[in-house]
Parts: sequence; C-alpha cells; structure tokens
Amino acid sequence: MQISAIEIFTGEIFHFLANPGLHSEASGWEWIDDGAIAVCDGKILARGKRTHLFETYPDAKVNEHRGCLIMPGFIDTHVHYAQLDVIASFGSTLLDWLERYTFPAEAAFENEAHASLLANLFLDEMLRNGITTASVFPTVHKTSVEAFFEAAFARNLRVLCGKVMMDRNCPAYLQDTVSSSEKDNLSLIEKWHGKGRLLYSLTPRFAPTSTAQQLQMAGELLHAYPTIHLQSHLAENVDEIRWVKELFPTSDSYLDVYDQFGLLGERSIFAHSVHLSSEDKMLMGKNQTAIAFCPTSNLFLGSGFFDLSQAVAHQIPVGLATDIGGGTSFSMFRTMTAAYKVQQVHRHALTAWQAFYLSTLGGAKALGIDAHVGNFEIGKEADFIIINPEATPLLSRRYQLTQTLEEKLFVLMMLGDDRVISGTYIAGKNASATLTGDC
Repeated sequence: MQISAIEIFTGEIFHFLANPGLHSEASGWEWIDDGAIAVCDGKILARGKRTHLFETYPDAKVNEHRGCLIMPGFIDTHVHYAQLDVIASFGSTLLDWLERYTFPAEAAFENEAHASLLANLFLDEMLRNGITTASVFPTVHKTSVEAFFEAAFARNLRVLCGKVMMDRNCPAYLQDTVSSSEKDNLSLIEKWHGKGRLLYSLTPRFAPTSTAQQLQMAGELLHAYPTIHLQSHLAENVDEIRWVKELFPTSDSYLDVYDQFGLLGERSIFAHSVHLSSEDKMLMGKNQTAIAFCPTSNLFLGSGFFDLSQAVAHQIPVGLATDIGGGTSFSMFRTMTAAYKVQQVHRHALTAWQAFYLSTLGGAKALGIDAHVGNFEIGKEADFIIINPEATPLLSRRYQLTQTLEEKLFVLMMLGDDRVISGTYIAGKNASATLTGDC
C-alpha cells in the first residue's frame, strides 16, 4: 500500500477563521510566526509552529519560506475572461463600454482556438497574481465555456463559470434564445459541474439582455440543480437602472426583477450592487444573496462608490473582485487599494483585516465554497500563496519599519502587486514555477 507523501511549507502563516468585522476582532484571524502548514493529497493536514510540525512529520519534505507570508490563495468573485483583450481601453460609461469594446471582443469566442488561447492566457495571469479561485464570465458561446473549463481542469482549479445568457438588447451575433440557452446550459452542467474541482454557474448577463422568459428558465434551472450557482450584474450604473425600470415596469426595483424569477439566495452573487435601496439591502441580507465588490471597475467606468459598511450592516455576504476588463488590474493588492479609496469616500476607512478577509475567506463565503477553500482549516484544499515582502526596494524598506501584523498587512495592501507573489500553489502543487521574486 502506497503511503501519500507529506510536504511542509514554512513561513509566517496567516489566515482568517471568521469575519473580523470592519474593526478587527482578534478571534477572527490566526497568525503563526515561524509557522508551517502540512499538506497531503492536496489538502491541509495540519498547521502550527514550525518545530512542532517537524516533530510530528519527521519524514515530510520541507519547503522553506522563512521571511515570507503564507496565506490562502486570493479569491476573485467576479471577472470576465473574455474581456482580457479590452482591458485598458479608453474609458466610457458602462453601456457605451459594452457597445464599443465588450460585445465586439466577445464575438471572437465563437472560434474554439481563440477561446482556448484567451482562457490559457487569462488563467496564467490569474495564477501569477496569486488568485487561485474565480467566478468567471465567458461569452454567450458554448465554445467559450468548453475552452475555459478545459484549461481550468488541466490546472486542477476550483473555479466557477457558465454560459452567458442574452436573448435581447445585444448584437445579433451574440444573441441566443430561451431554448438554445437552456439546451446549452443543460449540456454544460452535465459535462462540467463537479468534474474535478469545477463548478457551474448560471450566467444571465444582466436583466436588460434577458427576456422574462429567459430569466424564468434560469430560475427553474437553478432550483432543479441544487448544487449549481448563479452570477449576474446588479445596479452598477444609474443609466442601467433607468433602463431596467423601462424594461420591467411592474418590478419594484432592479433587484426585484431577479427576485421575481427566483434568482436570489445563498448560491447567487451579483457584481457591483452600487445603487441599492434600503429595502434591497434588507432582502439581500435576509436571503444571503452575495455582492461582488468591484472597486477598480466602478472607478474606471465612473459607476459610483459601493458602501461596504452598509452591506455589512445588512449582513450581506461580500467578496472582492477585479472585474477584468472594466477593472484595471489582475492584482488583488491593487484591488484592495482601490477598495480602500472607495470606502474613504463614505468616511469608513477599510482596515487591512477586512480587505484581506474579503479577498480570501470572505470571497469563499460569498461564493458559497468556504467548505472547500478560503483558509487553512484541516481538510480544506491546499490552495495558497507565498508572499515576499521584500520583492521591491520600497516595499522592503517600508515593511521593515512596521511594528505590528496590522501594519505589515496594510503596507502589503498599499504597495504590493504581482511582484510580491513568490509562489502560487494549487492543491499543494506549485502552479507558478516561472514566477520571480523567490522567497
């Protein structure tokens, strides 16, 4: 009988056990200086002091990362892999952005080779930035989903994705129908959901591009398959909200449109949610519908300033998101920096505790996958990153002057980028052998 190999990774271990709140609750996080995690069969076997794990597993292979911070991998709760080629296109408002850049770029994903090329480029960039899990939008084409899942499966990733649904208010070359969308979704669910670590997420783009009949079909599928997920957009832009009111005049709000078709709940996440009423927030908190907070995109497109403190007050699950390509960076550090600035507008300074929580365990909870990833609890999947605080001269200097863990995290949050990611590990295996900045 073959005995599975055990590997130990040493460094400063940091992760969250619970939501630390807007102001840190010490019981919400764990920091082990001179610590280690033990990994076996792709899962967390143990965590603790370095010397203790050495004594417990004397035959384990040791990976020394002293001086580095070892954290769970970042979780991106909303991103468009099909918009990789339009990132950094000259800005405009949301609806104009879709017409000028997004829709033309997405047309190319009918081609299998193009979809495969972009899926692999996207995942490489995601991993290079320490993002180990993401909730991903492809395009309306079935080929775009196949290409993404094939690339993600080859990397053994835990990701969510599903065919975009649009049967109106989009170019004819991107339009599907209720019947074709249902057929494609059923086929893709059966083939990919639960294969390896892949999860299927129903993906109506947003209410304006789906008829009531298509949204009804999506709700029926969501309830017919109790382990699949749903992702869409909500209340990003004031012009979009007015448009929704014109298209669905009997609905009380944009959120109410989705609620009428049974699309809210613990397996659903809506990007942006910048402009919500008190009633909307109460409803989302009541049924635990999650929000993907996309600060760089909201700033770039001038959509508005998401109020995290209000979401927290209403007990709405929230995760951080890059929202490429309206978003301007794959780096979760850059995204945290933008989130901090957005919250300053509301006079609620975002602590490093909350920012890193939203990027790890908070993101996992928002996506409903915290039973698998998000922290270093025993038995969870060993997706983690090695962070080198000396990756750049300025960061190194500033980090050396810190006195507390909170200061260390805040400096990383403000000065970090892809260069500080010294290693990205998927199920305990190095997925970033080409990265520089060894630690």
